[in-house]
Amino acid sequence: MPQITVDYSERLADGFDRPAFARDLHTAVVEIAAAKPPACKTRFRRTEDVVVGPDTDGHALVHVHIGLLPGRTDDTKARLTETVLELLRRYVKAEQGVTLHASAEIRDLDASYRKFEE
Repeated sequence: MPQITVDYSERLADGFDRPAFARDLHTAVVEIAAAKPPACKTRFRRTEDVVVGPDTDGHALVHVHIGLLPGRTDDTKARLTETVLELLRRYVKAEQGVTLHASAEIRDLDASYRKFEE
């Protein structure tokens, strides 16, 4: 915990400083949601195809999913979501003429969530 997944358009690969984003995101999750630094895990998934409405060109997407153990208030989740969007503004640069669609979601992990480390 937390489990962080970042889906992003392939066309953002060169304009998205993923290591810096993850570093600052982990710091924010620790400060805002009281996570422990070694527990922060982020994976990035590049998406090849993006369609927005009828358009197959001219758009790029990035969506951040954060799963936390239950117990955070709605206010805490909202603050973290706003921070994620601020970090995306800082670390994602779309090429000229491309509309960037950025979003984030904070959710509670299901009660069935389990993990192990070796």
